[in-house]
Amino acid sequence: MKDINFIFLLLALVAEIIGTIGGFGSSVFFVPLGNFYFDFYSVLGLTAIFHLSSNVSKIFLFKKGLDKKLLINIGVPSVVFVILGGVLSKHLNSIYLEIFLGVFLVAFSAFFLIRNKFSFSPNRKNAVVGGALSGFSAGLLGTGGAIRGLTMAAFNLEKSVFIATSAFIDFMIDFSRTFVYYQNGYIHDHDLKYVPFLFFIGLVGSFIGKKILAHIPQDKFRSLSLSFILLIGIITIIQLVMR
Repeated sequence: MKDINFIFLLLALVAEIIGTIGGFGSSVFFVPLGNFYFDFYSVLGLTAIFHLSSNVSKIFLFKKGLDKKLLINIGVPSVVFVILGGVLSKHLNSIYLEIFLGVFLVAFSAFFLIRNKFSFSPNRKNAVVGGALSGFSAGLLGTGGAIRGLTMAAFNLEKSVFIATSAFIDFMIDFSRTFVYYQNGYIHDHDLKYVPFLFFIGLVGSFIGKKILAHIPQDKFRSLSLSFILLIGIITIIQLVMR
C-alpha cells in the first residue's frame, strides 16, 4: 500500500465523475493526469484497463438510452481504427498528433458553443468519420472520447442516448486496444497494483456521475459537454507547451 499514489487515484475518481457527466468517458482527463505520474505507454495500458470497468458501469446505468444504429455506424469504424492507431503508436512520435488534437478540440468545441443551434445530422457518413477519428485517436494517444463526444454533441442527442451509446462504443474500443497494448508491452507488471483500485473507481465514479447528471437539464447538457471538451483541448495544449 505504501507504493500506491492515492492523489493519483483521487484524480482518477474526479476524471471518472466528470467523464460520466460530460458523456465522453474519463480518458480525456485521465490520460493528461496520468502523464504526470507515469510514462506515456504505461498510461495507455492503464487507461484501457480502467475504461473497461467504467464503461461496463455506464452501460448498466444508462442501458435504456442505447441507440443501436448509431452504435454500429460509430462503433465499427472505431474498433477498426483503434487497432490501427494502437499498432502505429509504437512507431510514431505522438507529440505532433497531440498538438493537432488539442487545437482541433478547442476550435470545434468553441465553434459549436458559439453556434449553439448548429448540428449535424446523425447520418451514416458523419457517424463513420467521427467513429474512425475517435478510434484512431484512442489507439494512438490513449484518448478518443473527446472526438467521439464532439461528434455526438454535434448530433444534439438526448443525454441518456449520448452516454449509453458512447459508453458501449468506448467498451468496444477498450476491449480491442487492450490486446494491442499488451502485445506492444504497454501493460507493465509494476502498474498492475493500481488495477483493483481503478476498477472500483470506475464503478463508483460512474454512479456518482449519474446522480449528478440527473439534476442537469437536457438543454444544458450539450453546452456542458462542449465546455468540458474545450477545457480538455486547452489543458492538452498547455501541457504540451510546458513539456
